[in-house]
This record gives sequence, structure tokens and C-alpha cells, in this order.
Amino acid sequence: MNKIHLSVSVAVLAFSFGTGAVGQSMSESDYKAGKEKVASEFKAAKAACASLSGNSNDICTAEAKGKENVALAELEYANKPSAKMQYQVRVAKADGEYDVAKERCNNKAGNVKDICIKEAKAAKTAAKADAEAQMKTSDANSEANKKSTKARNEADDKATDARMEAAAEKLDANYAVAKEKCDTFAGAAKDSCLSDAKTRFGK
Repeated sequence: MNKIHLSVSVAVLAFSFGTGAVGQSMSESDYKAGKEKVASEFKAAKAACASLSGNSNDICTAEAKGKENVALAELEYANKPSAKMQYQVRVAKADGEYDVAKERCNNKAGNVKDICIKEAKAAKTAAKADAEAQMKTSDANSEANKKSTKARNEADDKATDARMEAAAEKLDANYAVAKEKCDTFAGAAKDSCLSDAKTRFGK
């Protein structure tokens, strides 16, 4: 394990045992070396994509870019650990996975492609909603640790609200997928499918 990855692991460990904990920054030389390593790995990955063509090249490039963005976010998190930086790492992963999934959907056509894209969006929405709920919970707990019992109760309420918001966003995304799947039917079958979807997702 190299020094950069070790720093990231230490930062993640800090959050596992203490929400809102703030660790020490990396040294300037380690941070610079980390950025150079990310740039070098992205350049090599992109060069490897050059041997591919068409959608295979697009998928490869999306994977390379996604890994670069995640690595940069992890580097920032290792440099300045915080709930916000941890959130940025999770968002970078969600965006990267979505971009790759969307490119893979381009291998499909018609309604199958539409469903594929909706499912990819639903997965991204779920990941981002969970990341935001975690960040809000960490922030609320951090504030509560500095204050009274009343503040801790308020923090619990905020955490509950954040989880409910995340659940609602995921429900809407999954409902959009279900509706798209109904487009494979026609007439009464489609109406029945849409009705079932509305009932299932409380719409």
C-alpha cells in the first residue's frame, strides 16, 4: 500500500469511529505526489482506450475519467478529512458509475435503452441521496457533541429527516424506472402496469 492510499485509509478509519472528526492535512510533498500519480494513471488509462473504437472507446474513457475524479476526491479527503469531503468522494463514485452505465446503455436500443438509462439514473440518485443523508447526519452529530441534550435530540431529528428525504428521492427514481418499463406494453396491459406502479410506489 503506498503512502497516498494509506492516508486515505487513515482518513476513512477516522470517520468510522468519530463522525465529524477532522484529521491532520497531508504534507505538501505527499499532496503534490498524489496529484501527479492521479494524472499519470489517468493518462495511461486514456492511452489504453485509444486502441478501442466506437462505444467500447466511450465506455473505456468514461471509466478512466470516473476513476480519475474519484482518486482526486479521495486525495482531497485524505488531505482535509471532513464530512463534506467524504460526501464529495461518494458523489464522485456515483457520477462515475452513472457515466459508465449510461455509455453501456448506448449498446441497447428503443425501450430497453430507455429502461437502462432510467435504472442508471435511479442508482445515481440513490447513491447521492445516501451520501447526503450521511453528511447531514455527521454534521448534526458533530454539532450535538458540542451542545446540550436538547441539541442532541435536534440532531437526531435532523438525521431522521435526512434519511426520509433520501428514501423519498430513491422512491421517485424507482417509480420512474417502473413507469418506463410499462412502455413495453400497450392498451389495457399498459394501464394495468401503470396502476400497479402507482400503487406500489404510493403515487
